[in-house]
Amino acid sequence: AFELFPAAPARLSWQVALRGQPVIDRSPIGIVVDGIDLSDGVELGEVESYRARRTYPWRGVHSEATDHFRGMRVSVRHVATGTPYRVDVRVYDDGIAFRYVVPGEGSRVPDEATAFVLPEGTTVWYHDLHGHYEGTHARKTLAEVRQNDWAAPPLTIKLPNGGGYASITEGALLRYPGMALQADGSRTFRARLGHAHPASYPFTLRYGEDGATRLAKPAAIEGPITTPWRVVMIGPDLDTLVNCDIVHNVSPEPDRRLFPKGLRTEWVKPGRAVWKYLDGGGENSLALMKEFSRLAALMGFEYNVVEGFWRRWSESELRELIDYSRQQNVGIWLWQHTRELRDPAARDAFFAHVQRVGAVGVKLDFLDHEAKEVVDLYHELLRGAAEHRLMVNFHGANKPTGESRTWPNEMTREAVSGMERSRMEAWSQHNTTIPFTRMLAGHLDFTPTVFGERRRETSWAHQIATAAVFTSPVLVYGGHPQSMLENPAVEMIKSIPSVWDETRVLPFSEIGEAAGFVRRHGRQWFVAILNGPTARSVDVPLSFLGRGAHQALLVRDEMENPAAVRVETATLGRSDTLKVELRAGGGFIARLS
Repeated sequence: AFELFPAAPARLSWQVALRGQPVIDRSPIGIVVDGIDLSDGVELGEVESYRARRTYPWRGVHSEATDHFRGMRVSVRHVATGTPYRVDVRVYDDGIAFRYVVPGEGSRVPDEATAFVLPEGTTVWYHDLHGHYEGTHARKTLAEVRQNDWAAPPLTIKLPNGGGYASITEGALLRYPGMALQADGSRTFRARLGHAHPASYPFTLRYGEDGATRLAKPAAIEGPITTPWRVVMIGPDLDTLVNCDIVHNVSPEPDRRLFPKGLRTEWVKPGRAVWKYLDGGGENSLALMKEFSRLAALMGFEYNVVEGFWRRWSESELRELIDYSRQQNVGIWLWQHTRELRDPAARDAFFAHVQRVGAVGVKLDFLDHEAKEVVDLYHELLRGAAEHRLMVNFHGANKPTGESRTWPNEMTREAVSGMERSRMEAWSQHNTTIPFTRMLAGHLDFTPTVFGERRRETSWAHQIATAAVFTSPVLVYGGHPQSMLENPAVEMIKSIPSVWDETRVLPFSEIGEAAGFVRRHGRQWFVAILNGPTARSVDVPLSFLGRGAHQALLVRDEMENPAAVRVETATLGRSDTLKVELRAGGGFIARLS
């Protein structure tokens, strides 16, 4: 239930409950324009009700999204200035969304007056903005949250007394600065726009303090102001959060001129990729990249992502790699620094060149800020890539806010502390947290499955299972393809898809402790489990299977050796239960056909 009300002295506020229990306690709601808080001293006017009940194709945790809500458009007038505006609210079975629409002309500077007051006894998971969106989520009680702490959305919440879960983020971020959250030390997180965010280390490293100072100025909006949707996903369990569609539901549909079949436009193709960066041996040569494409073909993978060293090659050398790879049925992606793509002419020339030589996608790096001009750049990059029929993977990126619905050529983005991070000390806790925090916003390029020392305390089985838990329609593997071909579980690795028809979160899952997913692709089911720092045993009933016998391939922890796996086969049915022993930092994955 969502309630919106002005209370004496007529300040606009809101609250949300699930089954009668508070999710967001009564909190300020509103927008500031040119320094005037339009939510302070208001009158409510007409309320227009509307609703929708529709589905549409999706790629991510499932292949069909559900957009079913009851909405209201509430007319509001700021008494002191006479300014009219609208609060647009949508209530779903699994959460709520709201935004502000302020009519008018000319140039005006918006800011935010929205807050989220959490119930006493709530537990939260968040990381700060030092690494932009590449942080490690900390678990805190509200009493442990310090005043002025920054939180990069999604901010995930476990409600007290078994009341369920929620997560705060935003959707449809267009022509507007991005939102982060800041704590006030009294159960409240306030929405703060991009100009107010502390510049991250990655940003100042690449653009300097002068660049950070320039982006700290609030951005003006021309004409009517339409904010992004502020989203609260809500559910009784983690399964509800993971399957929530609100972030992309509120985002605009794709332009049919660029994407005539929407998500199913022919040149937009999910797949798996090899990548020489984390785990590659040898120099960055044309010959080695051809070898990576050959190994990708042996794995049955569709792509090879080539880092920036390709720019040292001649066009004929680049075409040689692309032509050779195409003969292997492997498409090439090319990396580029976005600093070189700020100018529209340079941007178009780059995309035209990439298309002309025959590459299929671009990996665009180093944005690292949520100021409006950077948000605008994301959309210009996606538009320019789409005009040249190129797929996109963003790195050094902001959280996703539904861009891949509007631009189906966005196949994945980083915005996560993934396997690139060399100094992570507790992968198992991190990996069992992000499916219920960062991944709620959308796809993530974690670059999973590394078998060397970088995996730290996690087992080989854990590493393989991450590829089936972390959603990425272009699934870029961090491990050297030769290491995967030589792994005893190579048949399993080859068979893990990059898109899913259905996802269910197993009930033993706990944030930071264990993440158990059942996922279906076509007629195959996968059970993938990531274990946190404590060894455990779990039972997985196979009641989700159809009738009849299923051939099962099982990859288990070798309990005495994390750098080994036990590969088993079995015939199982829906009345059976998988019994799984997990070492600390361990994992498990099963394929049932």
